[in-house]
Amino acid sequence: MSVFRPRTYVPKVSEIKEKWYLVDAKGEVLGRLASRVAMILRGKHRPDFTPHMDLGDHVLVINAGEMVLKGRKLEQKKYYRHSGYPGGIRVIDYDRMMSETPDRALTLAVRRMLPRNKLGRKLLTKLRVYAGSEHPHAAQRPEPIELSRIR
Repeated sequence: MSVFRPRTYVPKVSEIKEKWYLVDAKGEVLGRLASRVAMILRGKHRPDFTPHMDLGDHVLVINAGEMVLKGRKLEQKKYYRHSGYPGGIRVIDYDRMMSETPDRALTLAVRRMLPRNKLGRKLLTKLRVYAGSEHPHAAQRPEPIELSRIR
């Protein structure tokens, strides 16, 4: 007697169609924006999501210099990195990071929300963040997307 077991659908690489999305970060909260962008990069917004495959789409983020933070994070948030040598800790405040490289704050937030393996590093290459409203990717015809639509 055999028992019917439905098969799990795994998409083939040739069936994957990548799209380009345009996200405007003006007035958006950093963490909420980063989590939704990470979800699009990972491919979780698609019905054929498979955890071990790269099904994500490309994401262009413009106006990253105009993101906001809630609460007292503007004074309290710090970015840490270490050179590996004794006493080699480097600390940068959020307001200094936004004044020097505003795209890096969002890139770091998204990077920390992706898997820490080869797949996560590959997914991060599909993210492009620009501080202003200009970007050189008009040929890809990015589709504007409302972040409130992604859950």
